[in-house]
Amino acid sequence: MKTIELKGVSRVSLTKAAVKKLRNNGEVPCVLYGENGKNIHFAVTERSLKDLVYTPHAYLVKLDVDGVVYTAVRREIQTHPVSDAILHIDFYPVNEDRPVAIDVPLALSGNSEGVRQGGKLQLVTRRLKISALPKDLPDELHVDISNLAIGKSIVVSDLSYDKVNILNPKTTIICAVKMTRAAAVQPVAAEADKKK
Repeated sequence: MKTIELKGVSRVSLTKAAVKKLRNNGEVPCVLYGENGKNIHFAVTERSLKDLVYTPHAYLVKLDVDGVVYTAVRREIQTHPVSDAILHIDFYPVNEDRPVAIDVPLALSGNSEGVRQGGKLQLVTRRLKISALPKDLPDELHVDISNLAIGKSIVVSDLSYDKVNILNPKTTIICAVKMTRAAAVQPVAAEADKKK
């Protein structure tokens, strides 16, 4: 999995006034949750988060806080309900020997049989939560839709990947091919041609 780097400065004061001052200066308060309750509070510039937050990709994050580097994954983002400004981000540390849970984007491949017959492909789920060792984390999960017929769907239980566990419910629908008017008209026209 690709890695993105962030530079942060540790926060000493955790009061509301200190947090407000940070945000007014274009910085975002963050927390790296550690083991045994040893959390690291730090701040990064809002501009540096652009490539991490506003992207469909998933990344491991190299956090440089006052010269000490930690490997982490982004967990929760709090945004302003009106302006969508980033208010706070939670990070969790990554250990090379332990599985990591992270949301990974899906990439569809192939030309669906149902779409060729006039159906419409609907992508229902764009990301799946997976668990794997850091060295086995994929950048994206590939889903082959070549055999997907009209009225059929692909669900999580249809997918399997080496060294990766999918954490979403097995009944989660990934994509489906829906019947369209054009697809409904084709069999009628074919039947009429046979009678001629």
